[in-house]
Amino acid sequence: MCSRIAWLAALWAVAAWGQTGRPATPEEIKALDITVFPDGRGLPPGRGTAVEGKQIYEVRCVRCHNTGGAGRQGEYPALIGGKGSLGTAKPKKSVGSYWPYATTLWDHIHRAMPFDHPRSLSPDRVYALTAYILFLNGIVTETFEVNRETLPAVAMPNRNGFYSVYPGKPSPGRAR
Repeated sequence: MCSRIAWLAALWAVAAWGQTGRPATPEEIKALDITVFPDGRGLPPGRGTAVEGKQIYEVRCVRCHNTGGAGRQGEYPALIGGKGSLGTAKPKKSVGSYWPYATTLWDHIHRAMPFDHPRSLSPDRVYALTAYILFLNGIVTETFEVNRETLPAVAMPNRNGFYSVYPGKPSPGRAR
């Protein structure tokens, strides 16, 4: 008898499953669609420079990523350094040595930082922090304005260091 009740309860739950909730509204879907592509699609309006980003970094980021983006060994990754190390026995993967697109940095900061309050930074603050981290890596100048037009054009040191694993998809600059 108990197995029949359990079976009927499970059958009812499966039947009711399709009747719960409601379709998401276009506004709800848009709020969750925060994808940023390498070509800059998805970047919101805004702007920032490394000068502005340094002030934000010192308040919101230094606790984990240390002064100047040096990281905390074994705890939080370094954001700087490692240029030329990827082909060695001990590569150091950082924003400046490994990441192929500057837009990926913006996207990561926007989605996941600060660690204890993700998605709490305004687009202007994210642009400023992105500019500061790029500046620490010697990729942009301190006064370079990062925005939705300039960020996709930033040439990252390892932009051509990857190749596509998908047939028919060209690599950004590396033959297989």
